[in-house]
Amino acid sequence: MKSYRKVLHFHLPARRGLVNITDEVQSAVTESGIQEGLVLVNAMNITASVFINDDESGLHHDYEVWLEKLAPEKPYQQYHHNGYEDNADAHLKRTIMGRESVVAITKGKLDFGTWEQIFYYELDGKRDKRVLIKIIGE
Repeated sequence: MKSYRKVLHFHLPARRGLVNITDEVQSAVTESGIQEGLVLVNAMNITASVFINDDESGLHHDYEVWLEKLAPEKPYQQYHHNGYEDNADAHLKRTIMGRESVVAITKGKLDFGTWEQIFYYELDGKRDKRVLIKIIGE
């Protein structure tokens, strides 16, 4: 069994944003040479998420509206966590959206269902963030 590790770096200019990282993950799978196995894609910051869903702009808008209803950014003083940083809402949104995704690799390709894509979701941007890609298999 082999393993391969790659880190993606992000610095989004806005507080929140979605980035389709499917091609970058597939490139890492290709670089690894692994034909059969699993890939873990993991947000390495507590205020960012990695998840799998459809790459459809209406759905992306719906995420923003839904998450803002569940954990509104403002007023900042509504959260006990806020003080040094005003990002409690980002921590809560990350809990909802998840930390990582795992995808099967078959014949050197990401083995997706219909319409599935991998996304990085920045929830507290304007700073350096990372995503770990860890591939294991043969």
